[in-house]
Amino acid sequence: MTHSHFCSLFRVHPQPTMVIVNNTTTSSSTFLLTAFPGLEVAHIWISIPVCCLYTIALLGNSMILFVIIAEQSLHKPMYYFLSMLSVVDLGLTISTLPTVLGVLWFHSVEISFKACRIQMLFVHGFSLLESSVLEAMAFDRFMAICYPLKYATVLTHMMILVIGLVICLRQVIFLFSMALALKNVSFHGGQELSHPFCYHPDVIKYSYSNPWISSFLGMFLQLYLCGTDLLFILLSYALILRTVRNIVAPKKQQKALSTCVCHLCAVTVFYVPMISLSFTHRLLNSTPKVVCSILANVYLLLPPVLNPVIYSLKTKTIRQAVLRLLQSKGSRGSNVRSLTGG
Repeated sequence: MTHSHFCSLFRVHPQPTMVIVNNTTTSSSTFLLTAFPGLEVAHIWISIPVCCLYTIALLGNSMILFVIIAEQSLHKPMYYFLSMLSVVDLGLTISTLPTVLGVLWFHSVEISFKACRIQMLFVHGFSLLESSVLEAMAFDRFMAICYPLKYATVLTHMMILVIGLVICLRQVIFLFSMALALKNVSFHGGQELSHPFCYHPDVIKYSYSNPWISSFLGMFLQLYLCGTDLLFILLSYALILRTVRNIVAPKKQQKALSTCVCHLCAVTVFYVPMISLSFTHRLLNSTPKVVCSILANVYLLLPPVLNPVIYSLKTKTIRQAVLRLLQSKGSRGSNVRSLTGG
């Protein structure tokens, strides 16, 4: 038997490889999700506060949305933008909920490349939407304080609809561009991610192409889109402060600034964790995975949890509308019980 015949008998055909990580056998066409690396034994206990936060986010934003739709007195530009923010926060919460609870409750750590790409589109898509809505809310505050007489004529229902459509169009362009960029990217399979969901800077470092180029292109896009939003917000508040300084009466100054407190809190809660996480992934390679995991959970969970709480506590009209709604539900329930003889 010749050497060539011998080799043909034992020719190795490429097959999908299997990788064993942390006693888990995984296919080469999947990633491994992690939640709080090094604390796997305590996942059940960690899941309790995490579930509470998800519940607050879902119920809080749903309540804000329902109250604004139900209460005719809240059909104003400021509250329309707040309802947009609640919708985005619900989307951001739902986009990570299945994988986070899957890892914490069922140790379901595998995610296919396709599912990972889809989740990345949702996570980054809703993040950009939140940034755009916060920018629109800054414009609303700018018009209300700097040009109060023109506020009603500029921010009409049609103008709010146009702003909403522009935000959606911008989003579609971003998602289409991101989907095209990720379509032909190949990844090293069986790699362990830093989070219980797919986040672009974390995933892209395992691509076969130069990860540095892809990562910094992603950071440029994030800085260009979210950075321009943040610059517009800062410019709006610089003009607002200049206008407030020219108000003579201290009470009127305080009243004008008090209408901006909730929005400033929402901006801080969203942008500070986002910028911190982005730079931690791209510039600080030595950062422990558990730190990245905590930052990621703060970035994606804190805004949806705190936004409805802040607006409910600090906005008197929202608080009163919620109380009225709860009282009407309670009185309706008592009437039904009295009629049924319960």
